[in-house]
Amino acid sequence: MKNELRTSFLSITQNEALARGIAASFCMLLDPTVEELSDVRTSVSEAVTNAIIHGYGRPDGIVDMVLTSDGDELTVEVSDAGMGIEDIELARQPFYTSKPEAERSGMGFAVMEAFMDSVEVSSAVGRGTTVIMKKRFSRDE
Repeated sequence: MKNELRTSFLSITQNEALARGIAASFCMLLDPTVEELSDVRTSVSEAVTNAIIHGYGRPDGIVDMVLTSDGDELTVEVSDAGMGIEDIELARQPFYTSKPEAERSGMGFAVMEAFMDSVEVSSAVGRGTTVIMKKRFSRDE
């Protein structure tokens, strides 16, 4: 059965934990393993942090998150209407950061790709970024 949850929140760092908690609660409907739940929480944290820090860099932006479950697959979409990414392939490279002065590790996309089954990134400079991540959950019947 398909299920969907949509939420929006301000681009303040405290809302990263909120988004992670919402995603974890939604995932419980799919009966995840502890590892699968941790993978989703970590990936959502990275995507939302990117939207807050790199998309906006200010507290008055809106981050949208859509969680969809369909059978044993979860789709997480995180989007912002912020600055956008000029070079997506460069941004996806491990250790690349557009804010080295903020002591960012540049591992956000690498972490998402390691923990999720697929990660799609679309962006337009001055219009924002959307990250769509998918994860299939193992089911012990």
